[in-house]
Amino acid sequence: MRFEGSTEIAAPRERVWAFVMDPHQVAGCGPGVESVEILDEKRFRIKASVGIGFIKARFTVDTELFDVKEPERANLRGRGQAPGSAVEFVARMNLRDGGHESIVLDWSSDVTLTGKLASLGARMIEGTAKKLIGQTFDCMKSRLEAPSKAPPRG
Repeated sequence: MRFEGSTEIAAPRERVWAFVMDPHQVAGCGPGVESVEILDEKRFRIKASVGIGFIKARFTVDTELFDVKEPERANLRGRGQAPGSAVEFVARMNLRDGGHESIVLDWSSDVTLTGKLASLGARMIEGTAKKLIGQTFDCMKSRLEAPSKAPPRG
């Protein structure tokens, strides 16, 4: 399955880049993400629960950043398991200048799902995935566009 889209974010490039390169920040916007374990500067492990239809699965996904060109693009690949299901993906992200002091985050992901969850059919999986992806990018946009809090005076 392939997913792709663009999100325009009214924030400086440096702020957007720092956010998307921080697994904890991005995971904080991912529905169902339970934990992120940083293994080194390019690898991390995510634990997340996903429900599609009547099947729920708890995945452990090992991920790795590659082909990173700061502050323009980064790619991520991952492989994970849940009881009775598995997932593999490659995701790409590019930042480009948008209109009036904004950054456009262009993204795409190729995902292969096998096992119980895959047996539900592409239409059901794609619908749920698009909903979760939308929630993730809405959260990221909201957090990045929120006014940054100034440190307390004192």
